Amino acid sequence: MSTVAAQHETKWWSGGRSPFNASYGKVMMWYFLMSDAFTFGAFLISYGTIRFSQNFWTDPNKVFNSFPGFGHMDLPLAFVSLMTFILIASSVTMVLAVHEGHKMNKKGVENYMLLTIIGGIAFLSCQAWEWTHLLTGEHIALLNDGSLSVLPTTTRMNPWGAEIPHEAMLAALKTTPQDQLVNIASTIHHEGASHNLAEMSNTQLVDMISAAGIHANHTGPIAFGGYFFGITGFHGFHVLSGVVINIIMYIKTKLSHFEQRGHYEMIEKAGLYWHFVDLVWVFVFLCFYLI
Repeated sequence: MSTVAAQHETKWWSGGRSPFNASYGKVMMWYFLMSDAFTFGAFLISYGTIRFSQNFWTDPNKVFNSFPGFGHMDLPLAFVSLMTFILIASSVTMVLAVHEGHKMNKKGVENYMLLTIIGGIAFLSCQAWEWTHLLTGEHIALLNDGSLSVLPTTTRMNPWGAEIPHEAMLAALKTTPQDQLVNIASTIHHEGASHNLAEMSNTQLVDMISAAGIHANHTGPIAFGGYFFGITGFHGFHVLSGVVINIIMYIKTKLSHFEQRGHYEMIEKAGLYWHFVDLVWVFVFLCFYLI
């Protein structure tokens, strides 16, 4: 009986690559990616819980409607669509690099790894522009004290609330301190803003701002900035880590380290991580930019 049990055990796993049919390194990479998926999942579930417990949330079509070089044109989600295309394209080049590794084609691995690295750097550059645009952009919002102020999008300030009626905006302007009126007048780039705004009276500033036909919003939920910068920053850190890993893999390929080993399994492991980063971005894109 014991002999039969021993034979049965040997059939299913004799200590080799079974039962996972993968090397130790690949199995450990999968374990790491599973634990990382739980972390991202917890963040996104937390975000969803807070978002759907609010009566109002930010409209992504208004927040993410800018594109470099197109000024104030309204292009909802165009830039983030470009970011998504870049990241997915880099995932394709990573697949091709792994495929070339299976064929032991060193030159092919080098070329596709280089394209993957360029794609990762391009995505990070796009995210840096997006963050800079949101952090330095100035928007007019109604504060809790009933006055108007110029606010950027940060983890503590969110000017992307519902738009207030023009009459309510005019009433708020009359209760807005002069220094904030000067900031608003400077922000809208009115033709009269070339004058010394600090020397103008409140009435003159209110008239100037009113004539500009500007729009103002309520302040939105504070959690928007914290979750957006927190989760997209965490993902961006993963992309940066992936780019560093890919650069190391590219250098090792150049130095023929994998040729000497007789396989390109390290490229596969790096590919697993890179595909995971791309997959996570799909969920981030869905939660923040589409819903």
